[in-house]
Order: sequence, then structure tokens, then C-alpha cells
Amino acid sequence: MKIFPFLRLLVFGLIFISLTGSAQHGDQQRYFWPEDSLVKEQLAWWQDLKFGLLMHWGPYSQWGVVESWSLCPEDEDWCTRRGPHSKNYFEYLEAYGKLPETFNPVKFNPEKWADAAARAGMKYMVFTTKHHDGFCMFDTKLTDYRITYPEYPYAADPKSDITGQIFNAFREKGIGIGAYFSKPDWHCPDYWDPYFPPMDRNPNYNLKKYPEKWQRYKEFTHGQIRELLTGYGDVDILWLDGGWVKKCTDKVYPDGKRQVNQDIDISALADMARELQPGILVVDRAVEGPEQNYLTPEQRIPEKPLAFPWETCMTMANSWSFVPNDEYKSSSELIHLLCKIVSRGGNFLLNIGPGPDGEWAREAYQRLDEIGEWMAINGEAIYGSRPLKPYQQGNYVYTTANGNLYVILLKEPGNLPDEFSFTVPEGFTIFPELMGGKVGLKVKKDKKHNSVTIRLDMKDKKQFLSSPALVFRFSRS
Repeated sequence: MKIFPFLRLLVFGLIFISLTGSAQHGDQQRYFWPEDSLVKEQLAWWQDLKFGLLMHWGPYSQWGVVESWSLCPEDEDWCTRRGPHSKNYFEYLEAYGKLPETFNPVKFNPEKWADAAARAGMKYMVFTTKHHDGFCMFDTKLTDYRITYPEYPYAADPKSDITGQIFNAFREKGIGIGAYFSKPDWHCPDYWDPYFPPMDRNPNYNLKKYPEKWQRYKEFTHGQIRELLTGYGDVDILWLDGGWVKKCTDKVYPDGKRQVNQDIDISALADMARELQPGILVVDRAVEGPEQNYLTPEQRIPEKPLAFPWETCMTMANSWSFVPNDEYKSSSELIHLLCKIVSRGGNFLLNIGPGPDGEWAREAYQRLDEIGEWMAINGEAIYGSRPLKPYQQGNYVYTTANGNLYVILLKEPGNLPDEFSFTVPEGFTIFPELMGGKVGLKVKKDKKHNSVTIRLDMKDKKQFLSSPALVFRFSRS
């Protein structure tokens, strides 16, 4: 477990205490600052990392469908069923449940993934140890629905405990470890009782009528998290998904959707986690309360800095899980997203969905290599940085770290303006360095507007033409 001084965290909170947030998975929710000193220190460490990897992976990758959600009998786009079994829900449910019988990712090489992530400059990772479908990618002893079950083909492989292999490989690279864990489990008979048909994402039985079933489910959930936090080395983040599993008031909305009180006893769960792994960050996603140590807007970036720690989780392609021939964002777009997120004070958790054979798509490796080339030159504007007014002006975003100001021009490769004009906050010299090469800069200051105009010598322009973002570094005046 990595613990560092939390002075920067406290300063960040004071600087932005007047700012308000805004979203799904969090940014309109009230934030509760942690009181545990070890959690505060861990949170400060995490905020400095800035760039991480998320992976959604399971037997569902064989079908190239959305992870778990096609099992959910809700009339939503993300629950759409496809393929030969899609016309009959119960036939589909049975076929989906048998996917582990053919899941055999023989090309699984976590060291290759860890190498690629480290080259890209990723500093932490989060892996789906269990998604909503209930299939466990770790060696749990509490269910047979797991990757290491002897009757499943991959169980005989020496790397069959996939979570352990991934955690060890990334830990060897100095990358922080996060365990994604789904609070709902649609395979567990104490969540979706096979006696009743499922109605929606919630339990399909009356929790008040069958309290013993819910009690067993709570014990099962706490038990699996105990396994992850005792058998898999240091874990820095417990990333809990399924925000509808929470203590609340039962309610039926006008459109028929249900809110069901599902008190998982999150306080006791978090206490157990911190007893086993002191200082661990608990992220009870989208559930307002003290066990959401940072907030997680999904697939989007807040418009302005937020007053609390946060992380945008976003897909590199279109889907969270593997889809054949998926369309991947360009490295230029991904670098721009990273810079915008960091300029607003957040972290960027970038998702890749491994394929059924245990490999990433070629595009994923390419994107990470290209991001890594840019980060090797400009990473000091990203790591350990904090936002600085005016945060963003047009295509320029602002960060500060180690007493320096960084103004980042977000541009398209192949294009380079004749001059660069932007505001320079007070307290910094007007004569910057352009990171990535020793070049001649012609600087003109506009005192009235507290801005500068910079021109590059023609002979120096070629070396920056292909870059997706230029970084100007200003020291203190």
C-alpha cells in the first residue's frame, strides 16, 4: 500500500472549496471528505497519478456483447440482446450462463499488458474481478461460477487465477492496483432467486418477506471482498459498481421503474476493507456518502474543476467490453481528453476490453505507445498537477506542478498555427520553454490583457508539426 503526505490534497480542497460540481456517477452529489488519516494520504497519492487503466473482461467477450447487461430484462438500449438466442430471454439466459464452458483465453499475457500500460505512462489500474453477471475472474471459494472451477477449460492453465496474475504483473511495474467488484450478482440465487423470473436489475424477490435471503447475500458479498483483500496482495482501490445496491426507501416511479432498499451494510464493508488493507480507497460509485472516496463521472468530462477528488472513466473504443472491429479513439483525441481532465483536477481511467483469446486489439497497443511517446516528453505537465485559472481558453488548457505553469495547446497532428496567443496568470515569467526541444521563441507581451503572443522560428516548426499537443512551461517570476 502506497502512503504519501497529504498536504497537496488539503491545499487542493481549500483552493477549490468554493467550486461546485455537476453528473451521473457522481458529480452532482455531495462529497464527504475522509477523516481517516491513512485514507487522506492514499487519496493524495492517487490524485497525483492522473492516468490509469480500466479493463472489462469475462466470458461475455466470446459473444462480443455488452458486459452482463444483456441479462437484464429492462427495455434499455444497453440491455439489447443479440445473436442466435436473443429472441427468447430464458434460452438466452441459459446460453449465457454456459459461456465459461468455452472461455479459454490461451493468449492471456498480463506482463505484456503491464508493459504497454507502463510505457503509456499509466500509474494505476482497475480490473473487473466480478461484473454484474456474477462470473468471478478470481479464485473465490464461495461459488463455482469462477474462472478456476475445475470443469472450465482455463482452470488447468497455470495462469487461471486471472485476477492474481494481472495484479502481480502490474504491481511489478509499480502500477497501483484497483479491484472492480460488482455489488449486484445476477447469478447468485440470493440476488436473483431462480424460483422467480427477474423483473429488472434489482433482486427478484421481496426482501422484507425473505430477509434471510438478503442476509445470506450480504454475507456472500462481504466474504468475496474479504477474499480479494486477503489473497491478492496490496490493493489500493476497491472500486464498487452497481450504485442501485444501497440503503434507500422503496419506491416505484411513474414509468414503472423500481428503487429497492438493498442495504449491503457498506459501512461495515468499508471498515473490514480498511482493517485488512489500511488506507485503501473505497469507491462506492454513485452512492452519496462517506464510502465514495472519489467520484466517477462516466464517459464525459465535467465542464469545470470540481471541489473534490474525481475520475473520468471512459472507453478507448466505443464499448466497455470487447466487440469485434470496434472503433478506437485516436491517440490525439485520447491525449486531448487526458489534458482536459487534468486541467479540471481529475484523473483519467481509460478502459480497454480484452478479447476472448486473452489479447488486446492491435489498436489498443498502438494508442498506448503513441500516448507514451507524448507523455515521455510532457508528463511533468500531467503528473502531480493541479488546475489553475483560467483552466481553459479555447484550445489551451492550464495546469500547475512543482511551482511551474503549463499551458497546453490541443492541436491536430499536421497543423501548427503561425503564432500562439494566450493568457499568462500573474506570478509567472513571460518567457516560456517549449517542451520537447531547444527552440527559438519570439515572445510579445500584452500587458493590458495579461497575455503573450509567441512565434516559432520556421526552422523549428517541423519538429512539432506531428504532435497532438504542445506544452509551454513557465517558471515563477
